[in-house]
Amino acid sequence: MSDANQALSRKRGRKVSHSPGKKRRGMGQVRSAHGFSAETNFLTMPPTLPIAVLEEVFMNVPARELVCVCRLVCRQWKEVVDSTSLWRNRCRREGYELRNASSLPKDWRQFYFLCKKRRNLLKNPRAEGQFSGWNILEDGGDKWKIEDVSQEHLLPDETVKKYFVTSYTSCMKCQLIDLVKEGYGPAFMDEVQPDIIVSDWYSPRWDCGCVYNFSVELLNQKKKVIREFHPDPVYFEQWNDMQWKQMKHVFHGYGPGVRFIRFTHGGKDTQFWAGWYGIRVTNSSVEISPSGDR
Repeated sequence: MSDANQALSRKRGRKVSHSPGKKRRGMGQVRSAHGFSAETNFLTMPPTLPIAVLEEVFMNVPARELVCVCRLVCRQWKEVVDSTSLWRNRCRREGYELRNASSLPKDWRQFYFLCKKRRNLLKNPRAEGQFSGWNILEDGGDKWKIEDVSQEHLLPDETVKKYFVTSYTSCMKCQLIDLVKEGYGPAFMDEVQPDIIVSDWYSPRWDCGCVYNFSVELLNQKKKVIREFHPDPVYFEQWNDMQWKQMKHVFHGYGPGVRFIRFTHGGKDTQFWAGWYGIRVTNSSVEISPSGDR
């Protein structure tokens, strides 16, 4: 081996020394993908705050971020996010109140999210979109029709302006609600079994007798009935008071397996008159209700 090659080999094998004035790069200075050192990351850990202060801060953080982000930061934050007081106070501030004060929720966080998500699962319940969303099962006589609510016979909710009206032979329509598509998954429905509140408003014509039919079925994945509410038909005589009435039912403790809700209503007149003298229906609703809010 030549002298030049021997010198190169000795240079490659030699350990590189550091001058005393230069600080060695240690574990505390390893750079992260974001350009911060591990030493810096230790300094940016969340400070320990009094519980009351942390809870007040969390009251202004979006609820989903509290559960999906803040809860994972450290043990203290997890304990505050999981606390009953945080979600009870959040319900109070946002106006989610118990309708039955004697029945407290077992889980205030669950109660909060159910309140926030609560809505009418029926499409076009007030006839504002013609018949969109409804499946017409029977369209007898002169068929279903949509009319305006009269000023003389307003509903308790005066924002309702239209209704569906039946004719002289049976008129029936329904909606099938897919709970998974509406955001209520199988595990939630099976384990929590939240109350399901169904409601319908109906009224006769004053100058003609009629009949009102109503049913709601809770169905499994194969659309087999698990539970149903099917009251007897309601009959009205001719020359009645024409007042709007509410049909309402709460499904509670119905067991696992509910995946669909089928809502059906309608009727006919009993005089067999041409035109639209049958039962009138509107402002229908199906809601998933928080526990204790019946």
